[in-house]
Amino acid sequence: MAFVQFSKVSLAFGDRDILKNVSVNLSAGTKAALTGANGSGKSTLMKVMAGLMECDSGDRAVQKDCRIGYLPQSGIVHHGCTLLEEADRAFSYGYSLHNEMEDIGAKLAEDPNSPGAMALLDRQHEIITWLEDSGWNRRDVLARQTLEGLGFKPEDMNRSVEEFSGGWQMRIALAKVLLEKPDILLLDEPTNYLDIEARDWLEKFLHDYTGGFLLVSHDRYFLDVTINEVYELFNGDLKRYPGNYTHYEKVRAVELQTLMARYEQQQEEIHKLEDFIRRFGYKATKAAQAQERQKMLDKILAEKVEIPETLKKIHFSFPPAPHSGRLVLTAEHIGKTYRAEAGSSNPAVAGGSQGAEHEVLRDLNLVVENGDRLVVVGRNGAGKTTLLRILAGQDTDFTGSFRLGAGVSVGYFSQDNAETMNGSQSMLEMLESEAPLELIPKLRDMLGAFLFRGDDVYKSIDVLSGGEKSRLALLRLLLRPVNLLILDEPTNHLDMHSKDVLLSALRDFGGTVIFVSHDRGFIESLATRVLELTPCHSREFPGTYGYYMEQLEKEALRQGDESGAAGSRGGASGIGANGAKSAGAKTAGATANSPVGAAAVSDGAASWEEQKRLKGERRKLEKEEERLMNEISALEEKKSQLEYQLSLPAVYSDGAKSRKIQQEIEETAAAIEKTTAQWEEVSAQLG
Repeated sequence: MAFVQFSKVSLAFGDRDILKNVSVNLSAGTKAALTGANGSGKSTLMKVMAGLMECDSGDRAVQKDCRIGYLPQSGIVHHGCTLLEEADRAFSYGYSLHNEMEDIGAKLAEDPNSPGAMALLDRQHEIITWLEDSGWNRRDVLARQTLEGLGFKPEDMNRSVEEFSGGWQMRIALAKVLLEKPDILLLDEPTNYLDIEARDWLEKFLHDYTGGFLLVSHDRYFLDVTINEVYELFNGDLKRYPGNYTHYEKVRAVELQTLMARYEQQQEEIHKLEDFIRRFGYKATKAAQAQERQKMLDKILAEKVEIPETLKKIHFSFPPAPHSGRLVLTAEHIGKTYRAEAGSSNPAVAGGSQGAEHEVLRDLNLVVENGDRLVVVGRNGAGKTTLLRILAGQDTDFTGSFRLGAGVSVGYFSQDNAETMNGSQSMLEMLESEAPLELIPKLRDMLGAFLFRGDDVYKSIDVLSGGEKSRLALLRLLLRPVNLLILDEPTNHLDMHSKDVLLSALRDFGGTVIFVSHDRGFIESLATRVLELTPCHSREFPGTYGYYMEQLEKEALRQGDESGAAGSRGGASGIGANGAKSAGAKTAGATANSPVGAAAVSDGAASWEEQKRLKGERRKLEKEEERLMNEISALEEKKSQLEYQLSLPAVYSDGAKSRKIQQEIEETAAAIEKTTAQWEEVSAQLG
């Protein structure tokens, strides 16, 4: 069994101990998370495990031939080839083994009776088995499946990698490290740039992964469904907790209660000693006692109890939301079409040719009421960010109309807006100039909750990184007295503690929230309504995200055998084929008996029939895709068996037999190529 073992590993930066006598063993079957406060050294430990950074002391043992795959948080950029060519580089180990196998074949052909022939045959068989088990013979199919699972489209495969933005570059890097199928996977924040669909795909991949993996993530739900043990890095020490992440939090909370009690007792003792020394240290009659207490204080400080940042709970509330009417926002027949530019990396228009039009939103209707927590969901490129920009007044180039209710004031957050912040003033100065008077005493704690601690608060805006600007922009927004928050990915660049602080504040917020997030746990804890966007369609689900997922599961089970029920459900609950509640219960007076309502029901029925037809065609294509994939697998297995036969002395030493099998191999390879082309065509139709 492949493994990587670390024994008493230590590493320090200056006078700060990052790792102190850390011991851990990772092997096939390991499904673990690495957690700890921001800046605790998680990424450093990952680099040490990957062999990219030397430790000061300790042992790192790696079993022979054990392969380690490592994905950093960011910073990977690809050049000089197409997407599919870049993905193919992940199979370099397979190519090297294949070359070795061919060299062995050549040696055996030259001298089949050499003393080392049996050892060469054993090695050749070992390589053939590995190539077959790893899927190397199906590498093109696997590459396409992995890339599409992570959100790339079939038309992206032949695009130059330079065309993709930073987030998509990291998706390429993730695809490559997964395709390598190493014995041990080290993934540092793999979900940072993934939407919910891609995260779901990655969850399934890791669930079925036969190797071992250790990952860092701030997505609680993702960790709960992928891992069965947690390693916590705290003050340089590493401790293991069996179970999923939620179980770890419960166990750790009990431990921390005891730790917190010790911490508070020690702090009280420190304050008493410091007070005595301060009051009597200069008096001659008390000098001896003051010195004795100084020794006691030094001893306590040398063994000072430290508590994790996550235990220092920070709570804050928004300024009171200004009063508004019941109707906060009404949107009618919203449409949006982009004109694609060549080489665009915008997910909404990616893959389009120069001047081509790409319709994202069509005839979208929406009513938002006071107190709603509406989450907008959909695949990448479905128009989520576009819709939020329209509702926030940032994008005026659209069809249809929307209006805000009486007294509604909007606060809008997006990553792009955060990048425009600049100036020489410090973060603390900026917030002090903008915050309501009653919140000024809490600003340092609030900055700490958003990962700005110690002297960080004095950093000038100009020197902040993109992630730091994003966190600061979000905090600035939360200090403003508004009653409608429109938030595009507010949890990016936040750790779990910061997410919990934000979630608590948003739950208590007296206004309305419309948001997009790829953090499923955050969505499930906040959303009270779901708006689903698909290309040029939308539909609404009144209820939590859990309810929405249940409805999707039921739809998948029904397989479209509900044409009559769907129309009545759309009219009764507002979940129509186009998802327009405005055609049902929540438009300005429109009902199923009115002309507007009747038109909506008629359109919904026609739309349903079209959907039913498309679903039928899609099921046929899916069955054909599965048939072709099974055929490809069978052909590849046949080819592997023929190659193995060709490596046997009784075959390669017989010219007639070897020629016959070689011809069969070539015919099988041609059949694989032909069937793969058919599979690619069907896969492209499925989109």
